Amino acid sequence: MSSTAPKTPAIPVDLPFAAADLTRELARWLTHLSAERRMSPKTGEAYQRDALQFLAFLSGHLGTRVSLAKFAKLTPQDVRAFMASRRADGIGGRSLMRSLAGLRSFARYLEREGKGKVGALAAVRAPKIGKTLPKPLTVADARQLADADIRAGEERPQWVLARDAAVMALLYGSGLRISEALNLSRTEVPEPGAGDVIVVNGKGNKSRIVPVLRQVLELIAEYKKLCPYDLPPKGPLFVGARGGPLSPRIIQLVMERLRGALSLPDTATPHALRHSFATHLLTRGGDLRAIQELLGHASLSTTQIYTGVDAERLAEVYRKAHPRA
Repeated sequence: MSSTAPKTPAIPVDLPFAAADLTRELARWLTHLSAERRMSPKTGEAYQRDALQFLAFLSGHLGTRVSLAKFAKLTPQDVRAFMASRRADGIGGRSLMRSLAGLRSFARYLEREGKGKVGALAAVRAPKIGKTLPKPLTVADARQLADADIRAGEERPQWVLARDAAVMALLYGSGLRISEALNLSRTEVPEPGAGDVIVVNGKGNKSRIVPVLRQVLELIAEYKKLCPYDLPPKGPLFVGARGGPLSPRIIQLVMERLRGALSLPDTATPHALRHSFATHLLTRGGDLRAIQELLGHASLSTTQIYTGVDAERLAEVYRKAHPRA
């Protein structure tokens, strides 16, 4: 049985904004992408659309049809003018980055084929992409994730269910990264009533002090009581099914199962518990700098992005604090 390569829609031979020589090379490049690079049809269509939009803009910008010769003489200012135009049309940074990537691919193709070098496209920086963050869970959902009874029907040892509940509670209760929680040793976590803070070794090997709730310490104590393995004082607190260090992947799989059991969205991940910790503190009046310290962020700007302060929350603070509000 023969297979055919995915194809993008054919380009009209006579484009009002591009000369015949450039149109011909554009069609060959798109064929190359689908036939030799095996690029998906959707990506090929997006690259074609971006290229045609770029050429149409250039034609108006330069006041003439764009030929291979004119394309090779483009300046960085021409490319920036196109990007500014797209920004004005409401196009986001991610779409602009894709456009630039496709245009650079076309420029590299022309250079390989000996049709000229377009240095302007390589000289322009790609647009910055805003940081994306997992959506916070509701308080009720976050609490349920630390309830071992939710998984009572699973054919797993009780100590494993207790371990997973303790890890989830620690991620949400103290805002830890999953690696920080799994790197804790037994002696670094106090018994219930013997303390209420832990020292966490975070990114860049920087230590910070983080409060831990008594309810979380009780879940950890229950796990240690049920665990069939010896937990040396300096060894890992949380261990896997065979007694070795617990892999982060195991906790990710646990979260996948819990998402199904609780009908949670795909954005409910172990890291979303850390985000929920910060967001819930902030919405209850927590100080941003204090949250920065709890999360172990070097920069306050990182915390501002991470906690996702929304306009409604800011408006509420304004109404309560401004003397004329």
